Amino acid sequence: MKIKIIALILGGGAGTRLYPLTKERSKPAVPIGGKYRLIDIPISNCLNSGLVRMFVLTQFNSASLNQHIQNTYHFDLFSRGFVDILAAEQTAGNLKWFQGTADAVRQTTQHLRNHEFDYVLILSGDQLYQMDFELMAKYHIAQNADITIATIPVVAEEASSFGIMRVNEHGFIERFTEKPSADVLSDWTSEVSEEMRNQGKVFLASMGIYIFSKSTLMDLLEANPSATDFGKEILPSAILTGKNVASYEHNGYWTDVGNIASYFEANLALTDEIPKFNLFDNEKQIYTRPRLLAPAKISDTKITQSIVAEGSIIFAKEVTRSIIGIRARIGSNSVIRDTIVMGNDYFETLDQIIYEHDQIHMGVGHNCYIEHAIIDKNCHIGHDVKIVGHSSLEDTETDSYCIVDGIIVVKKGIEIPSGTAIGYQKED
Repeated sequence: MKIKIIALILGGGAGTRLYPLTKERSKPAVPIGGKYRLIDIPISNCLNSGLVRMFVLTQFNSASLNQHIQNTYHFDLFSRGFVDILAAEQTAGNLKWFQGTADAVRQTTQHLRNHEFDYVLILSGDQLYQMDFELMAKYHIAQNADITIATIPVVAEEASSFGIMRVNEHGFIERFTEKPSADVLSDWTSEVSEEMRNQGKVFLASMGIYIFSKSTLMDLLEANPSATDFGKEILPSAILTGKNVASYEHNGYWTDVGNIASYFEANLALTDEIPKFNLFDNEKQIYTRPRLLAPAKISDTKITQSIVAEGSIIFAKEVTRSIIGIRARIGSNSVIRDTIVMGNDYFETLDQIIYEHDQIHMGVGHNCYIEHAIIDKNCHIGHDVKIVGHSSLEDTETDSYCIVDGIIVVKKGIEIPSGTAIGYQKED
């Protein structure tokens, strides 16, 4: 029997922890891996799991996200599949924007009435992982659960950053706490596999991935009309009132890319020889917009442990452990290390490149040195520019860039004059 399930993908709030990447775009629209966007991850997981009915809930800076989804996810005339945007809206009965995860779902349940479903899958739009949601749904049904929460084993040092479950031997959650302090962690261990136990991963953390039986979700939202958050309010209430809340343990790769540091590391980890998140999988494909760009063109460049997206034109001296995005241009004798260059939304014309000699062209110029940085889309980096992030740098913001956790983030569309030096300088 086919499982009737609808997915709700939460776009998050203003995305302040990912600023300045979220200055002009919503969090799910932030580029990742050279050619993808964060929203492509949960949508691809759904498609690979056979789930074809998805709503994406957004509130801030949703124009680029709307455009991406509209240009990417098309279903044939004989399919009932869709990926639709549900933006926060004021109505006669509600004049408020989304106040949290639970409130976002509550305000959008009216749009589900015309669909037939038994279960609701709730996902985050800013995580990097691969999971078969059909297996999770079958587990939910087999457990006769009202709610199933995807959990991942973590060590004590990580536990204080997550919602932590106390799970019994039957796989049901007995207690739930948000971000417990270190002094109470000993009371929050759960039964895990021997492999996880040997690694010290004896705490089960919520991944922010939930399956609700339809009636359970509606009942909980109605019974808790002022509750705005699943983790802090709805889930604890469900456990206290005797709902069957199951834990679905995931032992694969998963990371939250909700801030600049985690986003930076998750991207660069894709360049590992054997990355934990596999972009090169025959079955678990990552879907995105087919741009039909030319292949990358590379001339006299030493490239080590890097990802180079299509449409790139690279004359650099060296590119090491970096992500080079679509349509990126890097000039001769430049060095790029431990850096994300997001690329460009369009190509400059040959006339612009050949005849506008006094202009700083789109991309990275000649003789530049860039390390430990993020260069957002459509930037114009002049010649002889040094941008070098370092852990000793203090967090700061200027009109052109931000420094966050030692990472220099050049804002979208910014021009950096030739000869500029930003951050800690070192000899090449």
